[in-house]
Amino acid sequence: MARVRLSVAERREELLRAAIQQIEARGVAAVRIADVASALGVSNALVLYHFSTKEKLVAAAFTYAAEDDLAHLRKLLGRRTTALRRLRAAVRWYAPTGQAKGWRLWIEGWAAALREPALREVARDLDKRWKAALAEVIAEGVAAGEFHCPDPFGTALRLTALLDGLAVQLTSYAGAVSRARAQEWVDEALARELGLDRAALTASQT
Repeated sequence: MARVRLSVAERREELLRAAIQQIEARGVAAVRIADVASALGVSNALVLYHFSTKEKLVAAAFTYAAEDDLAHLRKLLGRRTTALRRLRAAVRWYAPTGQAKGWRLWIEGWAAALREPALREVARDLDKRWKAALAEVIAEGVAAGEFHCPDPFGTALRLTALLDGLAVQLTSYAGAVSRARAQEWVDEALARELGLDRAALTASQT
């Protein structure tokens, strides 16, 4: 069956999605241009036409994944409800016990970023924008009198550090901690950071 002719933008997106899948399956170091091409049934030359090197393809794939995650975060934080409900929804989604996908991808990205400047910039930018978005909604909740938090950015940093660390434990070390226990720790940390009882936090479910 003949392949459907795609626009340049559609083709790039198709290649980026395939690259993300291959990185998750094989790892950054092992993935090849040929793996991405084979997954889509296209030539290596086509992949190289859009991304001249593997390094550029990998960096673009992580950027694509980051923008996708940030778009979903903005959607959650943009809901017309209380800051507490929005914040809890975002944390629950981002947590490795929630609905967020691609933790294997990001763990791969963090490791590769130690050696690849382009990936390091992508990871750093994503991290900054996540923290800024969470800090903003925390500040909104403080201003509205929903909870107390003297340092919204510090809270955002500590929460994301906890979530990232739990993601490594759950993704890399099977059985190290249960998903239920990890979620309890996340809820306890969020309640503590906001000066709330955990019961009050639980009552804010979306």
